[in-house]
Amino acid sequence: MFNMIQPRPLVALALLTIVVMASAQTRRQSETFSIQEYMGQANVIRSQGRVLVDVQDLARITNGSLRFENGRIVLTLTPGIPSVPASKSTATYGFSPAFTRAAIEAMASIREWGGTLQVVVENGFPVGKAMAGNSIRAYEGRAADSIALAASAASTDSDHRGLELLRNEFNNVQAWAESFVNARNEMRAVNLTTSEHPLQDDDEAQKMIHCGQFLAQMFAGGTFQDDAACH
Repeated sequence: MFNMIQPRPLVALALLTIVVMASAQTRRQSETFSIQEYMGQANVIRSQGRVLVDVQDLARITNGSLRFENGRIVLTLTPGIPSVPASKSTATYGFSPAFTRAAIEAMASIREWGGTLQVVVENGFPVGKAMAGNSIRAYEGRAADSIALAASAASTDSDHRGLELLRNEFNNVQAWAESFVNARNEMRAVNLTTSEHPLQDDDEAQKMIHCGQFLAQMFAGGTFQDDAACH
């Protein structure tokens, strides 16, 4: 009788061990791996402090392809926009309402600044400490303040990407304006006074104008896009 009762704690311990191992396996199976902005997920296994993911699952999630050659496994990714759901795509590439309003106001300030600069250039008004020069600097200051307000309103990834293009346009207009004012003060802006269409004949000026028109349409549309003229 004693010999029959003795193994029971061992049997109970063995059963408990099996339950714990099964529980641990269940926890591992419930852990998944995903890639931001891609659909799908893959199961992972933790072993000796490492997280293991099936490369075939990676190829499936990224719409890539696997190639096996010379003892290597090569994963080729398909170029293009990640396969995100429509709702997430809108959230990713759409501007927030607060930033949209601030960005539109900032573009209006930049257009006023650029319009003043255009009048000065095409009419050959003196700058420096003259009224025209003071007007250019005043509008530049307003544009800078508007950019700062847009920066404080930026909250999403699209907002920050749009803000970067907005700052590029401001910096390009500022650099062009400073170059023009310095040239005018040193009487080196001959090409801007003798040309019948001074801004139309200037590639940098045309690039700024194109970028400004593009940004105005983009912010009004509420969705982030990109254009080489704004870089």
